[in-house]
Amino acid sequence: MLIGMGALALLLWEPHLEGRNAHATLFQIYFKDPFLAYAYIGSIAFFIALYQAFKLLGYAGRGEVFTQRSVKALRTIKHCAMTLVGFLAGAEAYFFLVQRSKEDIAGGVMMGLLLIFVSVIAGTMALVLEETLQSAVALKSENDLTI
Repeated sequence: MLIGMGALALLLWEPHLEGRNAHATLFQIYFKDPFLAYAYIGSIAFFIALYQAFKLLGYAGRGEVFTQRSVKALRTIKHCAMTLVGFLAGAEAYFFLVQRSKEDIAGGVMMGLLLIFVSVIAGTMALVLEETLQSAVALKSENDLTI
């Protein structure tokens, strides 16, 4: 919960700290910046993945790891990670095509590449766990049928 609340607080608070928004009104900050709207839409996938991770931990706490619901939660996390990669790649393209001539983009590009790397690792981990868990669920259901 702390990760989600911290991420949401950072998403809402950080635009006020940017140099170009130092003296802007709330309307100018949140409704006249299409990149900020793009970032908020892209962050939905992160929050969905975080919710699914909490659900998966709940299944583990109740001893329901080897169920189809756990496999579905991992599949959703995998799809969310790949959606994040797509949104981040779009943001990187925006930096290179639009912002390159206006300002220094090195920091934003590096943060984007780092987040793409983290999302790819999370998606790959979810894929491997999903496949492993899917075979374990199939083996468990086969064992339940023979008993």
